Amino acid sequence: MPKGHVAATPQEAAHAAAEFGGAAVVKGQVLTGGRGKAGAVRVVDSVQQAEQAAAEILTLKVKDIPVQRLLVSEKMNICDEYYAAITVDRESKSIVLIFSDAGGVDIEETAAKTPEKVRQLTLSGASTVTTQEMLDWLSQSITDTALLPQVASMCEKMFRLFREKDCSLVEINPMAVISTGEAMALDAKLVVDDNACFRHPELEQYRNPEEYTPEERQAKKSGLSFVSLTGQTGCMVNGAGLAMATMDCIKLAGGSPANFLDVGGSSSPQKTIDALSILQQNKDVKSMLVNIFGGITRCDDVAEGILTALEKFDLKIPLVIRLIGTNEEKGRAMLQEAGLIAFSDMNEAIQETVKLAQEGAGS
Repeated sequence: MPKGHVAATPQEAAHAAAEFGGAAVVKGQVLTGGRGKAGAVRVVDSVQQAEQAAAEILTLKVKDIPVQRLLVSEKMNICDEYYAAITVDRESKSIVLIFSDAGGVDIEETAAKTPEKVRQLTLSGASTVTTQEMLDWLSQSITDTALLPQVASMCEKMFRLFREKDCSLVEINPMAVISTGEAMALDAKLVVDDNACFRHPELEQYRNPEEYTPEERQAKKSGLSFVSLTGQTGCMVNGAGLAMATMDCIKLAGGSPANFLDVGGSSSPQKTIDALSILQQNKDVKSMLVNIFGGITRCDDVAEGILTALEKFDLKIPLVIRLIGTNEEKGRAMLQEAGLIAFSDMNEAIQETVKLAQEGAGS
């Protein structure tokens, strides 16, 4: 890998570029692709150019994500570029090595227009892949006998990293050959399966809290599955499938969901309290829908959580409740005693929620 330093200001970028004699590459650090096309990667030849490039990149957004950090790395004399990635092929249900001798920013376009230039090697079922197997397969793309062992070694290490850290993607693009004949990883992307993070506490130090909304951070602490969206109807649902169906139905009814929130199969009233606390923080939310199909989750426990939440904080957003399933009669009675009505029909509840959101948006 080339040497590099992280910078947060143009001055820090200039200082980093000075270490490389001014010849550097200034890259915006955002968790998405397409940085080059968005102008967030600049090659510079002086400290002054590095400072100016950094100042410009720090004002950019890449796919609506603002650039807040830069990586300033030494400029390399590139002779050739390759693409290499280890990922999961869901069609074949296998781990695959994807390799191409046409690396760079347009690898997706290469795959679409000239698929013969992008090759795949199935790696599933093996905890390791032998060096000879890797050499034999890569030799169809690399004819340089001095370069071949280097690339094979890099691909073997990528595969080991993929398995050891429970990744869903390990990508090097470009894997470049520089003027000395050395293969280098000039840029890389690594995605770890969130569901496996509990096995890798050492990776938590790399999580950037500022990349999550306050609601997402609170949901993570509360053990809730939550994703922020941009709509006006806050959703609290039990079960991921029902949560997805609820969002679809809100859209079909002419509304827009403000979030995905799955409280899971737990019957803890505290989860309901935490969920409603998160939803009511969003200033764009004009109505809230609690949609519970009780199985493991008991409707009376959800009702208890709703009533406790209403006591704890002043909820000014209209709340629509749909309860059906385990202990629904008891749950309905508890809500009715407090002056709340719970729907049994999901479509009726959604229609009411969307109407309240539209009224709130118009007021």
